[in-house]
Amino acid sequence: MTTDLGLPGGLSLVPKDDVPQKAKDFKSDQEVRWCPGCGDYVVLNAMQSFLPSLGLKRENIVFISGIGCSSRFPYYMNTYGMHSIHGRAPAIATGLAVTRPDLSVWVVTGDGDALSIGGNHLIHALRRNVNIKILLFNNRIYGLTKGQYSPTSETGKVTKSTPVGSVDHPFNPLSLAIGAEATFVARTLDNDRAQLTDILTAAAQHRGSALVEIYQNCPIFNDGAFDVLKDTGEKEQRLIPVEHGRPIRFGADGELAVLRGASGDLEIGPYDEDRVVVHDTGRVDPSYAFALSRLSTQDLSHVVTGIYRDVDRPAYDDLARGQVAAATKPADLGALLRGGDTWIVGG
Repeated sequence: MTTDLGLPGGLSLVPKDDVPQKAKDFKSDQEVRWCPGCGDYVVLNAMQSFLPSLGLKRENIVFISGIGCSSRFPYYMNTYGMHSIHGRAPAIATGLAVTRPDLSVWVVTGDGDALSIGGNHLIHALRRNVNIKILLFNNRIYGLTKGQYSPTSETGKVTKSTPVGSVDHPFNPLSLAIGAEATFVARTLDNDRAQLTDILTAAAQHRGSALVEIYQNCPIFNDGAFDVLKDTGEKEQRLIPVEHGRPIRFGADGELAVLRGASGDLEIGPYDEDRVVVHDTGRVDPSYAFALSRLSTQDLSHVVTGIYRDVDRPAYDDLARGQVAAATKPADLGALLRGGDTWIVGG
């Protein structure tokens, strides 16, 4: 099986000798060292199981991570990878994407790594539409450094660094990404294997930046943070799954829906066929996707999952390589050194 990822010239990458690969082929020989019950295990297993469907050579896949528990990911993938520095994974991945169009480049990061020290790198990679896929593991806590509050921790969160409760207002990562006009934005949960796999597949096939936020449980420092989104009787009233071209309905019997408000905004209420919103991932104007992201609340009363936005826009790395190819004038280092304005210092 081969997959066309929109590489220059319609290039498709195929495994060596066209031998079908299996999940075990993407498992490294490294011992997986996460705490028992960590949601990272589920994401790792889903990734290893999904990658063979792309038909890519392992040497044409690379995972770049920053710092944090999730950033051990590259060690456990039998592909190329780099455990880089705090918050800088998108910057390193950008350089790789620009210079190596034959690679499928993935960034693995956490809510602290991506949204605190790495915030600027993240938003600029997204606004540029660099052809990288960013998996943002969000457990609403700093796990590796032992339980401090993070940029996504809810207001009032009691942690080691906020003993009487956080006064910070947290980021909504998808609102941030859509504000930067990311061309692919999605959210899923670590326990929803089917939706996670579908989203990973769509992200891999997207030409440009793709941000996938994954709600992921930290059993040591923030255990049960997303239990209300997993418990029967609760999740039906809280989770709002969206699918392109389908009315946005939820609830045990589909009795609830996302509706158009009187002023054109989005609101949640009883299903109304005349007002229900039909989900459209392809809207070029990001205002709809942004409004959808605002329906998700800090207290998890409602959380929208699925692909919010999937639109076409030229990728930064394609444009950069195009400029290089279009430069017909040969380089002349001597002319550069001797030409233009010159100054004599200390003469």
